[in-house]
Amino acid sequence: MNRSEFNQGLRGGLVIALSSAPFAVLFGAVASDNGLTVMEAGLMSATVYAGASQLVGIELFGHHVAPWLIVLSVFAVNFRHILYSAALTRFIAHFSPVQKFFAFFVLTDPQFAEAVKHGESGGRISFPWYIGFGAAVYFPWLFFSVVGAFFGRMMGDPRTLAIDVLLPVYFLGLVIGFRRKPGFYPVVAASALGSVLGYHFVGSPWHVSIGAALGVIVAALLPLPPESVPVTAASETES
Repeated sequence: MNRSEFNQGLRGGLVIALSSAPFAVLFGAVASDNGLTVMEAGLMSATVYAGASQLVGIELFGHHVAPWLIVLSVFAVNFRHILYSAALTRFIAHFSPVQKFFAFFVLTDPQFAEAVKHGESGGRISFPWYIGFGAAVYFPWLFFSVVGAFFGRMMGDPRTLAIDVLLPVYFLGLVIGFRRKPGFYPVVAASALGSVLGYHFVGSPWHVSIGAALGVIVAALLPLPPESVPVTAASETES
């Protein structure tokens, strides 16, 4: 394993780990508030590793909802990861099957955003860089989830501290990072409209998938951006 690339990924992931730490603490506190032990909250973070889906699942567990509905609700929230994996595949086609398994396991919103930016800027996405970035986010997420679960009962309802606002702010920052891409504004507008209408007429968490689907449809209907033609020595001579 290339240690320098691994360390580069670690450094990039630590920034994300610090920004997502309050969100991990929020999950731990909500898990504790809904009756999970510290070990159960840590195990859920270690195996599910999907912040928004973990919160949805915990809330539904607390309301004693049927298991099949919990599974469908988590799928609705995580539907975007199907789109993430499809968009990321072209950058990690050289990964082995085992490497792809771990790559998709640690695939989160910031992991996807950074990997796509890295790939589109011309850089080769190596497995050491990718897994280093993922490890830097994964293990702090586990740690702060356990911390939130341990101190959750002392904290009381985390919403009274307005910690729950961190999630939409966090996702908004990720979305804004793609604002220079072609078709950004119509796709975002369509997704936002679809989410609002879905929330009003269908309810949560299905509005997440509805907004994503509408954004995908609009993106598919938009004309493809012109590809930049590389300037070759021959073309320079002809001009």
